[in-house]
Amino acid sequence: MRDWLAHRVAATPDAEALVAARSGRTWTYAELHDAADAMAGRLAGLGVEAGDHVCVAMRNRPQYVTLLHASMRLGTRLVPVSADLTPAELAPALDRADATVLVCDADTERTAVEATGAAEADAMTAAAEAADRPDPGTEPHPNPDRAADAANADETTETDDEDATNADEDNETDDPTRRDTARDEPGADAAVESPEHAEPSVPLVSVDEPQWERVAYLKSAPDGAVDPATWERSDPLAILFTSGSTGAPKPVVLTMGNVLSSAVASAFRLGVTPDDRYLATLSLHHTGGIMPLYRATLYGTSVVLRRSFDPGDAADDLRKYDVTGVSLVPTMLRRMLDARGTLSDSLRVVLLGGAPAPDELVERCHDYSVPVHPTYGMTETASQVTTASPDEAAADPGTVGRPQFWTDLTVRDEEGAVVPAGETGELVVDGPTVTPGYYGDREATDAAFGPGGLYTGDVGYRDEDGYLHVLNRVDDRIITGGENVDPGEVVSTLRDHPGVVDAAVAGVPDDEWGERVAALVVPVDGEAAPTADELESFCRDRLAPFKLPRTVRFRDALPRTDTGTVERPAVRDLLAAASEDDDETEDESPDPETETGAEAETDPAESGTDGADGRASSDPETDERGADGGTNDRTTDGDADDSGDASDEGSATDGTAPTDADDDEE
Repeated sequence: MRDWLAHRVAATPDAEALVAARSGRTWTYAELHDAADAMAGRLAGLGVEAGDHVCVAMRNRPQYVTLLHASMRLGTRLVPVSADLTPAELAPALDRADATVLVCDADTERTAVEATGAAEADAMTAAAEAADRPDPGTEPHPNPDRAADAANADETTETDDEDATNADEDNETDDPTRRDTARDEPGADAAVESPEHAEPSVPLVSVDEPQWERVAYLKSAPDGAVDPATWERSDPLAILFTSGSTGAPKPVVLTMGNVLSSAVASAFRLGVTPDDRYLATLSLHHTGGIMPLYRATLYGTSVVLRRSFDPGDAADDLRKYDVTGVSLVPTMLRRMLDARGTLSDSLRVVLLGGAPAPDELVERCHDYSVPVHPTYGMTETASQVTTASPDEAAADPGTVGRPQFWTDLTVRDEEGAVVPAGETGELVVDGPTVTPGYYGDREATDAAFGPGGLYTGDVGYRDEDGYLHVLNRVDDRIITGGENVDPGEVVSTLRDHPGVVDAAVAGVPDDEWGERVAALVVPVDGEAAPTADELESFCRDRLAPFKLPRTVRFRDALPRTDTGTVERPAVRDLLAAASEDDDETEDESPDPETETGAEAETDPAESGTDGADGRASSDPETDERGADGGTNDRTTDGDADDSGDASDEGSATDGTAPTDADDDEE
């Protein structure tokens, strides 16, 4: 098949494709097609060709959308990364994804330069200082007004395009030392004397006028010949990184078939029509941000693009543009409701994912007729696995619905056997949306797959009607006195308390029981928060004794990643520190009923294997299986991030258009 934009423009060339939220400027599919064609030509002129890995580090802006389509036209693999990465974080990401070229903008150019040539830049700076002269290799252009004017520059500059065409010849290797080794090769010292030889480890291209000589300017790049790519379903289309909430982010390969199947299944479940308008306020480096763009192109709908998330402004945009759909995480939705009370009557879909949705938030949406669709998904499944309708969410608190079309979802025990309805186990997903694996990491790929498909590392259960409830991660499971405790069950119980708005639960070391249950609680009212004793009493009527939280701490908010997922390592660290304080308190006082919750006298082993809800606990003697703790990124069409947009330049057909004059920068 050809790229989707080519098919779309043949069908509905005059249909609205893109709207810049701040200015209201619009682009038709014909205009977007011409812009993508021009950008593809300029990338080709810089030496980018089919099969290359085009990494992009930018905030949300029209050029990002153009680049997405230009990449598909050229037959390259798009590698979106967060614009908020530090140089130390960006460098290994580029290496892991074997990036051929890095596309940046004025906001991310410095980070890109430092990530791809920090050692060379340091050496040149030292040499320049010794010679008492400015460093032409790492300093911005001599005109101090350039930096201030970069966002609105209309002029072009002469840049060294050679830097953007000399892709790393080793980009097909999986050698993590490649970048460092290159610096030790003969001739490396010459960079100090000759800055032009200090090429970045990955060629750099900016959609804004560059401030560093080593960065090529896309707008002034020569036009190259573009042979539009023909795609097979098995061809890798993109490499997206997991959020890394439990470990180092991993590069997930998504094929054309993965993305196509996800877009079709999502549209089928949500009832997408050509008249829909989707507000994109999530960072495009997440599946929840980028998938609506692919889906919109496939179905000919419009996307309203915001630079970043502001709760009041985002809520206003829903009304201003008669938006019918938006992807959010619970924190974003709560803030929008707090800012405006309710949301636009034009909405048909509020896809809510990225983190578990508190029952009270879903109830609030139901009360105010906000059409919330709780969903469960991850980067490895090209977004959604299951999605609930508003009525389903209201009738069955905590559910994230049934599987999407074509998706097989089973719940399995530690041996890989499917468990009966109502029993907990690891969620295993199979179907055409599931990734073929992690780029360059066969070990992680093999560990993630087993009987039935992809082992998500998430624990949950399906009820008798097939509705999914997600509890927690496999490696979050607490083993106390030989009994298994799923933190999600304890969290759900704590959230039922009228004085609790949110909670996170983890196991902390215990000399007697191995681990004990600890909870980090966000009260509704910090001035009138329930005590630890009150919460334990509340839970005692609903949970088996071995599941009761023995250590409780209160916070204004839970630590979260930029996708809205609870940052579990941070939670464990906070609760482990609190547990140590409790142990010291116990040494001073034998009273078990302290505010922080000392250990109960009940032996967990005497309380049976069933929780209060009757579900059997897993056998602690068997080996837990599945992807490692950092393998999977629970995202959905609703990952949160502040994403961006920037400057004004180019026209609808100059290869960098759509322009940034219409970006919705706050």
